[in-house]
Amino acid sequence: MRLFGIVALSVMLGGCASVTRGTTENISISSTPSGVEAEVTGLEVPTTCTTPCAIVAKRSADITITFQKEGYESQTVQLTKEVSGTGAAGFAGNLLAGGLIGMGVDAATGAATDHKPNPVIVTMQPSVPARARPTVPKKPRPAAAPEAGT
Repeated sequence: MRLFGIVALSVMLGGCASVTRGTTENISISSTPSGVEAEVTGLEVPTTCTTPCAIVAKRSADITITFQKEGYESQTVQLTKEVSGTGAAGFAGNLLAGGLIGMGVDAATGAATDHKPNPVIVTMQPSVPARARPTVPKKPRPAAAPEAGT
């Protein structure tokens, strides 16, 4: 009976994405050219790093990364959360093993999801300098007609 209990517990924990995958993931960030400032929002503490870099984020976080470098147009990338193959297997393992608590934990922590795109790779575009306004030469004013009687 004890052996059955151990096997049942192993099956239930093996299916839980929170246990098998964790509630955080590494997100790689890079750019062309490198040395771009990447501001990451959606984390518990907003973070800034210089590319190439990596961050650790909760799987449930709504993440936006803004890239900025002098001489280049800024770019913003909104990451999406998608259920990955291994996350779906963990979530389904909860269903098969009857782990309603595990399913609730996985849903609350986002353990069954991955952020996309990962790695985040951007190619910065040079900013276009403001064009100087072309100067239009002023037309000479016509000479005033002499007044009558002078």
